[in-house]
Amino acid sequence: MNYRNLLLLVLAFCCTVLTAQEERVYRTFKDTRAVNVHSVETLPAKKLDVRISHRFGDMFGDEGGWPTFYGLERAEDVAIGAEYGFSDNFTAGIYRAKGAGSTPDNDTGLRQLLNGIFKYRVLHQTTGKKMPLSAALVLTSSFSTSTKLEGNENQIRSFPKFAHRFAFNLQAVLARKFGDNFSAQVIPGVTHRNLVPFAGENTIFSLGVAGRLQVSRVLGILADVTYPFSETQNNLTGYYPAIGFGFEFDTGGHVFQLNLTNAKGIFETDFIPYTTSDWTKGEFRIGFTISRWFNL
Repeated sequence: MNYRNLLLLVLAFCCTVLTAQEERVYRTFKDTRAVNVHSVETLPAKKLDVRISHRFGDMFGDEGGWPTFYGLERAEDVAIGAEYGFSDNFTAGIYRAKGAGSTPDNDTGLRQLLNGIFKYRVLHQTTGKKMPLSAALVLTSSFSTSTKLEGNENQIRSFPKFAHRFAFNLQAVLARKFGDNFSAQVIPGVTHRNLVPFAGENTIFSLGVAGRLQVSRVLGILADVTYPFSETQNNLTGYYPAIGFGFEFDTGGHVFQLNLTNAKGIFETDFIPYTTSDWTKGEFRIGFTISRWFNL
């Protein structure tokens, strides 16, 4: 081998190493959600994700136990809808949700919701040092289709103005994959409600964290916490941190998640401002999500 061929071989090797160092890291999370929160993932282009989510009633506490078969006879929130990958970086979707609010005995919170989801992937983690994080922006908008309640303007669903039917949440999801088996993310966000309960706050900032541990080829363990920064954190207005734990099963055709959480609502506009359940009192519930992808 002459010097020229040796030099070409060295250059080819260096280019291969440099290229490998800058490869994108994929599947930081296996699904577009953790337990309660969004993950950093967007759908691949031309993929349709049909999703069904369910939250049962309290397993224990005053509203759980044997009388409600540990919450399985109650449905706090149900959502069905779909998301579509318009590109590898942009996903949008629409859902119909029952809406949970705070408690079934009062009128705190919106019900019968149409939820719009818009997610844009702005950064991709690479295997080298150029980009250590992945990042996405997520906007959730909720519109209540509930019948207007006449005669009591202190109730949220009196809807003095049409705009009072809306609530919004904006989040930045910052994530990193640490090796093949563990990923974590931080989620700062802000929720705005156009109409709030007495002494409530229209705008609430929050901070969430989430992690995922790959246990086997088909099983992952998930956990997330979302903490709302509110000046009225008490038992009347709620604002307990939404804490969730989940088991994620990849069957090949779809992803199935079984979870435990104190959040009644499924969407951020619902569970961030209206989580009144306390884990320490047994006020948590079983939930599940089924996700199925289709090629379009």
